[in-house]
Amino acid sequence: MSEQILRPLFESFTGKKLTEILELPASGSNRRYFRLKSGDFSLIGAVGTNLQENHSFIYLANHFKQKGLRVPTVLAVSEDGSAYIQEDLGDQVLFGMVAAGRESGFYSPEETALLKSAMAELPKIQFVGAQGLDWKNCYPQEAFDARMVDFDLNYFKYCFLKATGLEFNEVLLQDDFEKFKADLLQDQDNTFMYRDFQARNVMVKDGNPWFIDFQGGRRGPIYYDVASFIWQARSRFPEDLKQELIGTYLEALQQYKQVDEAHFRSRLRLFVLFRTMQVLGAYGFRGYFEKKPHFLASVPYALSNLRKLLQTPFTDYPYMNDLLTKMASLPELNEIAQDHRLSVHIYSFAYKKGIPTDTTGNGGGYVFDCRSVNNPGKYEYYRQFNGMDPEVIKFLEDDGEIKVFLDSVYNLVDAHVKRFMERKFTNLQVCFGCTGGQHRSVYSAEHLARHLMDKFDVKVTVTHRELNIEKML
Repeated sequence: MSEQILRPLFESFTGKKLTEILELPASGSNRRYFRLKSGDFSLIGAVGTNLQENHSFIYLANHFKQKGLRVPTVLAVSEDGSAYIQEDLGDQVLFGMVAAGRESGFYSPEETALLKSAMAELPKIQFVGAQGLDWKNCYPQEAFDARMVDFDLNYFKYCFLKATGLEFNEVLLQDDFEKFKADLLQDQDNTFMYRDFQARNVMVKDGNPWFIDFQGGRRGPIYYDVASFIWQARSRFPEDLKQELIGTYLEALQQYKQVDEAHFRSRLRLFVLFRTMQVLGAYGFRGYFEKKPHFLASVPYALSNLRKLLQTPFTDYPYMNDLLTKMASLPELNEIAQDHRLSVHIYSFAYKKGIPTDTTGNGGGYVFDCRSVNNPGKYEYYRQFNGMDPEVIKFLEDDGEIKVFLDSVYNLVDAHVKRFMERKFTNLQVCFGCTGGQHRSVYSAEHLARHLMDKFDVKVTVTHRELNIEKML
């Protein structure tokens, strides 16, 4: 069905024959995304059952593009509004590019620079993006208002707080909720609130941040997006990095609005609390009600943010403050839930040193020979680099053979992962071998790992044997 609607849209717009269609990782909504290719030329196709949501994205994308914001250009829309095609921004997602920092809690200078580049663009989205915007095109509502606050506070109360079994006085809590809501709604600036501003929704193209999945945005306070990005539970930003990102945002903000920093930080603190409660509600719903335990694995990280925030009490909401303090200290909530997801172990290696052994005893899977791909290692210049370095990446991608090779790999491994998940298997191993275990195999292992992390709910470990590198994504 998706191909039937996207094929004529692609071919009519481009005048080219569609030769390949590849479904991309699912988003949090009912939209489905596809990479549409004609030879080396590619676009992204989207199909969504929610026509209002589609309309919101298309309207906002066109509006933002006119304002000079880095968003994908929508090129054509089907007559019924259920599908559209847009430019292809590539595969580099900020979330994946800072994976090492997220897992270790230590962000490299390169990762920090990427995060700061995204934060520096946020005020432009909020202020320039709002200029001339017709808020009636926002979905599901035009603005951050009392109903939205009520929805999220109740989400927290019924999907997380009650599920913990902690006893509380609902009347007293509601009294504080009302005060909290009134304070959150003090700001009524005519600014765009992205709503889901986070690393998963930032693409990196030519070293610059590009922005996607803004269709849930609306008119709202600037603090919400800052809180969403910097206090994302699993990001594990060290305190000094949080302050650095706030500083980057404030510096960029000066171009659009003069702010008192003390006042800004006071307001931001309220929205960090609100966003943390909303996130806990989401984790509770997905974990306790939808029985997806890996969401509960994020709870300790959110509670860690909450405990740090509560070190300075919210005295205007005494009952809520005391209740949150008790909740954040419950031992059972701070234990990471056992994770039964499929573990995919990905290796790069040199054939002359032998194929990696399966340490799990039953991983099964594949060994792929990368030696059919043009080898950068045969050139003196590239011998100093490996498959994670931009010089090698550019060589392989400009050559093009690696992309054809990996498309075939993805099809095989995806089918294996799906079946292993259905059968509740615990381990799968995929190995890439080449001559020296430094260039082609390393590139392939890295890209398969990113592909699987984006597409499936699995645990991924990457080992570059000859480089003596092992990491968990």
